[in-house]
Amino acid sequence: MADPAFLLQAWRRVRDNAGSRTAGIDGWTGPGIENSVGGVAGFLSQIREDLKARTFTPLPVAERLIPKAGGKLRRLGIPTARDRVVQASLKLVLEPIFETGFSSSSYGFRPGRRAQDAIEDIRHHARAGYEWVFETDIANCFDEISHTALMGRVRRRISDKRVLALVKAFLHAGILTGDGLLRDTPAGTPQGGILSPLLANIALSVIDEHFDAKWNTHVSEYHRRRHRKRGGATYRLVRYADDLAVMVFGAREHAEALRVEVADVAAKVGLRLAQDKTRTVHIDDGFDFLGFRVQRHIQWGADRRRVYSYPSAKAAKAVRAKVKEMTGRQTMNMDPAVVFIRLGQILRGWTNYYRHGASKIAFSELDHYLWHRVWKWLRRRHRRRHWRWIARTYSPPHDRWGFTAEGVDLFRPARVPIQRYRYRGNAIPTPWSTRPTNT
Repeated sequence: MADPAFLLQAWRRVRDNAGSRTAGIDGWTGPGIENSVGGVAGFLSQIREDLKARTFTPLPVAERLIPKAGGKLRRLGIPTARDRVVQASLKLVLEPIFETGFSSSSYGFRPGRRAQDAIEDIRHHARAGYEWVFETDIANCFDEISHTALMGRVRRRISDKRVLALVKAFLHAGILTGDGLLRDTPAGTPQGGILSPLLANIALSVIDEHFDAKWNTHVSEYHRRRHRKRGGATYRLVRYADDLAVMVFGAREHAEALRVEVADVAAKVGLRLAQDKTRTVHIDDGFDFLGFRVQRHIQWGADRRRVYSYPSAKAAKAVRAKVKEMTGRQTMNMDPAVVFIRLGQILRGWTNYYRHGASKIAFSELDHYLWHRVWKWLRRRHRRRHWRWIARTYSPPHDRWGFTAEGVDLFRPARVPIQRYRYRGNAIPTPWSTRPTNT
């Protein structure tokens, strides 16, 4: 962890992150360190000396409140640049150790795993007969994790007292609020730290292990079928960070019983379920997960039923709100080319995320909405111009329904190709997987 190569790699990860320009309570940023007298070499050398002498002490994180949907606020903790580097180095040590023991049902904040993998896992299980879904969310996950339970789980894999002491020091570093008050952290791992997602996964893996144990109770598919014929049920967990869906091959009663069962398991690490986000649904009724709507429909033009995933109504409403904001009165004085660039940045990210689902209709509807918003914005911007002049000025020669300004074409969501995501199952590699050599 104090190895110069580890610290240098950790520094590069911190520096390349967009958050490196945001200072913690000590006021230092990534560019500020690079331009300081000692530079990066002196900065890392001092950290190494403190770690080797065991005098390194993390500083409290700076609290930032970020608005969430529904008027709620998300608490973010911004560590100092020094603490970020040590956390990144610590993660380089801990992550390979814990990744080997994490369940294949966990997808969030793990290298090589994506939200699309979780969605495809749900679709795969639903096609296999797991039609009832227990969906829930962990309430205030990063704020309520029990330090005692978390450290107990860390000690199962780590015996080095220096590493354990450092993890514990970060957990108890405290929070400096916006009012300048220092608040202790008797529980939780502040969201925003480099190490926090890994620590959260270590705590939440208690749920993964619970359902893996239930699955391994039946040694083969034959025994699972026999168990179901006798009135039992089998379960498959899909977890992405603190969002989880338990797929149930059985009756509704089996899925409903999971409310108490999962709550009891989560309580072992000091966590609780968000009751307003906990429900039991059938795959035919559908549910929202990670921004997708997952639901079984009758295939268009056929009698077969298929499990589809596409942007949820909430996700579509959110991106439309961003388009509306960028084409509102507050941007009337901005250059059209600048507006087109920013709209493209918003829409490219959104469509790239959803292009692996059955999203063609959603993309076409968004494209239609975008056209009307931009046309309305241009008419307002050029009130004294005839609409024909606007059409001649902003219509590209190669696209009748597009817009262009100063060589910048407006991004068209309807033209994004749909590419189904390949289900990878348990074959998802990690950075530490053994790669076959060519012979």
